[in-house]
Amino acid sequence: MSFPKKEQRTKCYSARDEYWNCLDQNQDKNEKEADQVCSKFRNLFEQQCPAQWVSHFSRKYKYLKFKEKMDAGFDPVLDDPSKNKKST
Repeated sequence: MSFPKKEQRTKCYSARDEYWNCLDQNQDKNEKEADQVCSKFRNLFEQQCPAQWVSHFSRKYKYLKFKEKMDAGFDPVLDDPSKNKKST
C-alpha cells in the first residue's frame, strides 16, 4: 500500500469524522441500530480510506469511547451487566 496523498487523506479524515459524528448523535441507540442509521457514512468512510486505516480508526473509536466511560467512573469488573444477573 502506498501512502495516500494529502487530498486523499483529507477526504478520508472528513469521511471518518462524519461517520463518528453520526455514531455520537445516535449513541442512545444500540450498536446495530446506530450502524443502520449511519450506514451511508460508514460506506463513504470505507470508500475514502484504505482498508487498514478503516480498521485502525474503528478500533480507535471504540477505545476512545471505552476510555470516556472509564473517566466517568465505569468499572468493567463491577459494572459488567453479565456478572450482575441473578440466577433463579
